[in-house]
This record gives sequence, C-alpha cells and structure tokens, in this order.
Amino acid sequence: MEERDERHGASDDTPDVVPDGTDRRAVVGAAIVRDGRVLACRRTEPPALAGGWELPGGKVEPGETPEHALVREGHEELGLALRVERWLDGVSDIGADLRLRIAVTRLDGPFAPYPVDHDRLRWLGADELRDVAWLESDVPFLDQLHDVLVDDVRGTMAP
Repeated sequence: MEERDERHGASDDTPDVVPDGTDRRAVVGAAIVRDGRVLACRRTEPPALAGGWELPGGKVEPGETPEHALVREGHEELGLALRVERWLDGVSDIGADLRLRIAVTRLDGPFAPYPVDHDRLRWLGADELRDVAWLESDVPFLDQLHDVLVDDVRGTMAP
C-alpha cells in the first residue's frame, strides 16, 4: 500500500505531465503565490541560463509524482516547504528532451529561503510579471499567472 502525505497534493487530479506519450522527461515549476505576488528566481547555473528568471522547480524523478517533485525541489533549491494547489493549463517544451508544467503553490511554512541555484529572488505582482527577463520555457505561462495573481488579490482564487 502506498503511503502519501496529503499536504503534497492529490495525485488524482495531477495532469499527465507528458500527455503525448513522447520520451520527453517531465519538469515541474512552482508558481509560489503569496499576497497577490509570485516568487521569481534568477538562475546562476548552468552558464547558458545564468541571469534568466524562472519559477523554481526541476525534473520529476522516476517513481515520483509531480507534486512530490515540486515539494522536493522547493526544499532543495530554496529551503522552502511548499503545498501544491492546482496546475496551470498547458506545457512548454525545453529543448528536445524536457516538457515543463507549472503548478500554483503556497508556502507551507515560513518564508526563510536559502537559494542554492539562484542569486536573486523577487516577488512580482501581476503588473510586474514582464519586468524581468524570463527563461523562454516559463513565458507561455505568464498570462495565466497574471490572472492567478489578480484573483489572489481579489480573494477569488479557486483552490
């Protein structure tokens, strides 16, 4: 019998991260939302991505659910406890081998980050989303993220 920590999200409504059955490896990103703002992180590695802004996350390991990957990556990259609320629509391909999905997440503990792969963290409101140079793979999610942040400010975001 599989044990599961309910704080990490329900796997029943987890999207198929690679819906077309390709050999692309699943990558997940966390849109960490708080008070109508999202946490953007500036990469330091690898050199080709250094200076680009992203929603933190990483690869889903074999046997791991996308929710657990986000929780693990939040802890490893930033030292933060995260809770997955819902997935944004769509995917974004990263090169020929990876496919990115983004989840709206919340802090499941205090905000006391210790970034490992990032040199700057910045909270961005809906009208500030285009103020940073996002990595290409995150750009397709910005319009949905704008709506999430507006709804969060209004207090109307659905769980």
